[in-house]
Amino acid sequence: MNVCVFCSASQIAEKYTKPAEELGKMLGEAGHSLVWGGSDKGLMKQIATSVENAGGKLIGVSVEMFSHVARKNVHEMIMTKTLGERKAIMLERADSIVVLVGGIGTLDELTEVLELRKHSIHTKPIVVLNTDGFYDGMKAQLERMSNEGFLMSANVPRPLEELITFADTPAEVISAI
Repeated sequence: MNVCVFCSASQIAEKYTKPAEELGKMLGEAGHSLVWGGSDKGLMKQIATSVENAGGKLIGVSVEMFSHVARKNVHEMIMTKTLGERKAIMLERADSIVVLVGGIGTLDELTEVLELRKHSIHTKPIVVLNTDGFYDGMKAQLERMSNEGFLMSANVPRPLEELITFADTPAEVISAI
């Protein structure tokens, strides 16, 4: 299975890196391939290294403006001109989507794949690893949107639990994908 992981390319606290590394190890040991932003920096580097060390395959999708930080010697590296193009290719290549901690870019990726799922443009599972409650605010906002009727597609409400799963541990992520 190709598992797309959206996450930060920044160096972040160990409380976030350890679960990401554990997830990467589990993905690699299960024989899954990682489809990710292709960076050899920060959390992106850590999850890719964990997947690779555990025997998984790496499929990077980077943007030309980030080519200087793209990981070398991967199974496949796709370079795109724009971030939008990168997101489309990552979604196309994925069988499931996992979201780890990140910033505005990660949030952008999450909301785009969630909107596409809402409209049944794809049916791939979307799982958020909610390490240390990082996405509690996002979960609360999505629950409010659902409760107030804002998660509609063609005027038909879509229950939040059909669209996204929030997991507290890497093992829960593996179960959900």
